Amino acid sequence: MTVSKMTWRPQYRSSKFRHVFGKAATKESCYDGVPITRSVQDNNFCAVNPRFLAVITECAGGGAFLVLSIHHTGKVDPTHPRVSGHRGNVLDIKWNPFNDYCIASCSEDTTVKVWEIPLHGVLKNLTTPWKELQGHSRRVGLIEWHPTANNILFSTAYDYQVMIWNLDCPEQVIKNPVRTISHHTDVVLSMSFNTDGSQFATTCKDRKIRLMESHSGNLLQEANCKTHKASKVLVLGNLKKLVTSGTSRWNERQIALWDQDDLSVPLLEENLDGSSGVLFPFYDPDTHMLYLAGKGDGNIRYYEISSEKPYIQYLTEYRSHLPQKGMGVMPKRGLDVSSCEVFRFYKLVTIKGLIEPLSMIVPRRSESYQEDIYPMTASNTPALTAEEWLSGIDKGPVLMSLKPGSQVAESLSDRKELVTSLDTRRSQSRPGMLQLAYIQDQLETKEGKQDSARSQDDRSRTPLSNGEDLALCSPPRTENELRLKFHKQQEEIRRLRELLNQRDVRIKQLELEIKNIKNSQPQSSL
Repeated sequence: MTVSKMTWRPQYRSSKFRHVFGKAATKESCYDGVPITRSVQDNNFCAVNPRFLAVITECAGGGAFLVLSIHHTGKVDPTHPRVSGHRGNVLDIKWNPFNDYCIASCSEDTTVKVWEIPLHGVLKNLTTPWKELQGHSRRVGLIEWHPTANNILFSTAYDYQVMIWNLDCPEQVIKNPVRTISHHTDVVLSMSFNTDGSQFATTCKDRKIRLMESHSGNLLQEANCKTHKASKVLVLGNLKKLVTSGTSRWNERQIALWDQDDLSVPLLEENLDGSSGVLFPFYDPDTHMLYLAGKGDGNIRYYEISSEKPYIQYLTEYRSHLPQKGMGVMPKRGLDVSSCEVFRFYKLVTIKGLIEPLSMIVPRRSESYQEDIYPMTASNTPALTAEEWLSGIDKGPVLMSLKPGSQVAESLSDRKELVTSLDTRRSQSRPGMLQLAYIQDQLETKEGKQDSARSQDDRSRTPLSNGEDLALCSPPRTENELRLKFHKQQEEIRRLRELLNQRDVRIKQLELEIKNIKNSQPQSSL
């Protein structure tokens, strides 16, 4: 019998994300003293965007959640105003992906409410919602915004129904959903959309995984695997695959990978451990990385997904002694690209009343912008209006560049008028880059309109600098905060100086080119 040599050697593969590591925030950058809910619902209980952090809190007599400025770190005032309009416990909250001042919440009181957060945060208790959705007959456990269409919201409740709501209507109380989907025979546990929102997948307590059309609600695929009981599902971007987390028939925690076109049998099943906490999966379509965070665990495993076998490649895991109850995730446009941050969690630690930011970082020596780990990503501009989506149109997300300086024109208060021309220029030139002359022209033409009042749709367009909201920066309360803000300001000044130096060099190059062209032309006879 022949034995192949070197069979003991591990199979290494080239990957730019093989050395990604987790970096927990310092104590000064955490949110301390937050009365996190003690609900046993298997949700994240936390929602984040580049301006605000929202977390469901424990309270008596109804349900409430806190909305804090993303820079309001440190000790949270116990009497901080809350959003408290529900008559029952709040079970889920989600920020509108296209409006940083709009958040939806669902509750045990059978309603879904959509709230408008004031420009400078919640300064007094907020009890009157912008919209109230009344259609479910039992408590509502899960809500999801459509990924590309504006003001389209999906909700599912313990009445086993999935309802689609159109918020672009004059009524403050909406009692009739656009569509009701009734394919489920038990409670829906999770919901996930594909990239353009034309299809969505669900997991249900009846152990079945379903893939449905968003417009019609028609059932496309159904999986009933006896060896895998799925609790959470994610559609993996444009890879035409699903990943589910759950348990095996021996009650071990397990993940499974499925072909989106054939859910009869999983492509891959992998057992992880024997813990009992629910596994929350998070997927980054830009880096093709999958993160698994267990409820009650302190560790986060991460993997790289590929379209070819072996499909899932284990990278490593982040370990901590602080167990998480839920996790919030910052959108890509809110990350710190100067430190090569590719993902950021907000970890709820109930035993300490703490919310701890956790950054996943790709180690790089260079301090310059790394284009290979920051491809064009989904922006906060909707691709469709609610009316267009309801008419049957599907469209992929509007993309943006994370390169510092590429969002210069977004700081203009009249950005809504510039969206069309900006998209045209970005498609013609290098992605995410705006020409200096064009920006100067726009600044001159819009100079007289800087102090005009913003409409509700434009309230999400306040200046952002590398994910940090300049309008909502609260004054430093401690010496450490002052020092941190000083260092951030110095870093910003250094970055701007580098940008100016690059522009100066480019101007000199152009001047030399013009001079060379003039010298090379034959002089006309006098």
